[in-house]
This record gives sequence, C-alpha cells and structure tokens, in this order.
Amino acid sequence: MAEAVYIRVAPQYINFVNQIMEGYEYLGVVSTVSRAEGLLVVRVTPDTCADVQEILRKLPVPIEFV
Repeated sequence: MAEAVYIRVAPQYINFVNQIMEGYEYLGVVSTVSRAEGLLVVRVTPDTCADVQEILRKLPVPIEFV
C-alpha cells in the first residue's frame, strides 16, 4: 500500500478536503503540493490508505486521483 495519496481538486475545495480529513482525526494528513493546480497529497499509513481513499471517493466534490 502507498504512504501517500495524490489527488487533484478545484482550488476552492482544498480547504474543504483538509477540514474533512481533520474531522477524521488525521486518518490522513493533507498537504498542498500546488494550490494553483489543486494538487494535494494525503499522507497515510499502510493501514489507513484504503479508508482514506474511500472517504475521498465519497466526498461531494469532484476529485481526481493522480
């Protein structure tokens, strides 16, 4: 399993994604790679990777896994 999940969202949703992950008590830690591109990395552990991907897939905003 990966230790990082890279996603792309519209820049206006960066804070939303960060707040959702914080609400899951840092199941994954979000960092912005490129604000202009909406590119984020979510740092995960091998044990939390699948859960984080499932949470991200169910968010009500368009997300692209990269």
